[in-house]
Amino acid sequence: MLLRLIPFLFVLLWSSSFIASKTGLRDLSPLLFVAVRLTLCAAVLVGAMVVRRESWRPLAGGKWFHCAVAGALLNAMTLMPPHVGMRFVPAAHIALIQSLTPLLTAALGVVLLREPLLTRQWIGLLLGITGVAFVVGPAALGSATHLEGLALAFLGVIGLVTGTLYFGRFCRGVPLLPGATAQFMAGAAVAALSAWLLEAPTARWTNFAVASVAWNTVIVSLGGMSLYGFMLVRGSAARVSANFYLVPGTAALLSWVALGERLAPLAVAGLVVAGVGCALVSARATPSPAPPPRPVRRP
Repeated sequence: MLLRLIPFLFVLLWSSSFIASKTGLRDLSPLLFVAVRLTLCAAVLVGAMVVRRESWRPLAGGKWFHCAVAGALLNAMTLMPPHVGMRFVPAAHIALIQSLTPLLTAALGVVLLREPLLTRQWIGLLLGITGVAFVVGPAALGSATHLEGLALAFLGVIGLVTGTLYFGRFCRGVPLLPGATAQFMAGAAVAALSAWLLEAPTARWTNFAVASVAWNTVIVSLGGMSLYGFMLVRGSAARVSANFYLVPGTAALLSWVALGERLAPLAVAGLVVAGVGCALVSARATPSPAPPPRPVRRP
């Protein structure tokens, strides 16, 4: 029962990140925000490795390199472009763009990871992207600024998809703590270098900024990404990434409760369609009954 709740807990944590990030970006430049978040995560995990006296040996034999690549993609490349776009695009629309993750993951997973999909799952993926189009399409056509922000969000999707597939191919056998530590160290290094080279970092450490960084560090990055890695170890990349279809609806609900934002009827319809797509992709296939044994003919 507890294992079945993990995907829903991940969706809730990941959705809350958009609300917290939107608040924190009022006082912090986006790449600096991501760099601080990932650096704190890496520091916490290194401390956990020391306190628990965990061995670094599981990262030997090239595993360190593979976890570093996966971490740079899953953490830095997934977070940096959407945080830039979130400065001039509503958080709910950024969340909707991330719903494209399951479609790309499933399509590439069939080729790269040999994870076949049922017809029902392909239908679910198409429903998911249709639901996203209901909401994002009108917003993108109505404003060039929106289109630029959504394009940045799509770059984050590319990072998440490639990181998910890379993790599934090379990192599944690495224990959770050392693997996550290597991933966050690499992500922090990439984000810090990007903040130094690509922006003029600005920061006002208000109460809201501190609370936003703390929430996204402890609850979302350490908690949510640990759940994501746990699900990747136990399931296929397509089924795990299908949970992102539920993120926009959850983010919209949180925005309505916390910020008073409302969605148009077309947006609500899109969220419902995307949710149905997630259910179709994530549902376990019903095992076919075993054929009856053939009677043995005796001579």
